[in-house]
Amino acid sequence: MNNGYQQTASRLHAFNRYEIKYFVDEMKVPELRRELAARMDTDPYSPHGGYPVTSLYYDTPDLRFYWEKIEGLKFRRKVRMRLYGDPAACTDDSAVQVEIKQRVNRVTQKRRTALPYGVALRWLNGREDIECDDSQRPFVDEVSGLVGNLDLRPIVTTGYLREAFVGRDADLGLRVTIDHKVHGRDRDFHFASGAENRFIIPPKLAVVELKANERVPYWATDLTARLDMSVIRVSKYCQSVEAFGLAPRSRFGAPELVSPDGFDARVPADLLSTEPIPAR
Repeated sequence: MNNGYQQTASRLHAFNRYEIKYFVDEMKVPELRRELAARMDTDPYSPHGGYPVTSLYYDTPDLRFYWEKIEGLKFRRKVRMRLYGDPAACTDDSAVQVEIKQRVNRVTQKRRTALPYGVALRWLNGREDIECDDSQRPFVDEVSGLVGNLDLRPIVTTGYLREAFVGRDADLGLRVTIDHKVHGRDRDFHFASGAENRFIIPPKLAVVELKANERVPYWATDLTARLDMSVIRVSKYCQSVEAFGLAPRSRFGAPELVSPDGFDARVPADLLSTEPIPAR
């Protein structure tokens, strides 16, 4: 399967960029979408309304990568496997991305390689050597070293429906994503397992990320201010770890993430379908 959003992922093979995250109330998303569409293009390889993204995060038995984020280390990283597309349709032949995402001071760096899901499982879970192009060998060896030396294993998943916009003209390096209904689970890690997920961020909130190679344009920061969008330090991985009680809830957590009484964190199964978000 080679969907358009997988083509997008392959184009983002390795890159450095600045990232700023925000929460936005879902009620304000239609206005945000209109403002972005007036200045940016929708990702040409994305289907209308967004696409599912599912990630499986690997960590040490004592959650080293989680604590590096919580403690705010200037250099930190994590290893994940990411699927673009409907998780229910994932097979051993589906294309996935194995990725190292690391933070160096304020710059986010990503390196990744694409391979079939079955091969990725044998590599990361089964500790098997894999064949790769010579150009990918240093990256593959680095991942293998992390997995073997740190005893990495699957910890949690995250998933959401993502809308993506790309800059044009003077804003060519700008990318804005809106992630809806952020959920996850802490077991049954096969992407197509159909296991129950739970919301790790209240579904009334979407996560918006502004990603830029050098600078975020003034109009974008002005837009976030007008929509009263709050800058956050939230990590979807850390939220999933905390949602399942695998580690204490971070003192950096935003107050609005405290679930109110009666909040049902379970995710309806049909929410994970690939039906697009209605245009509003």
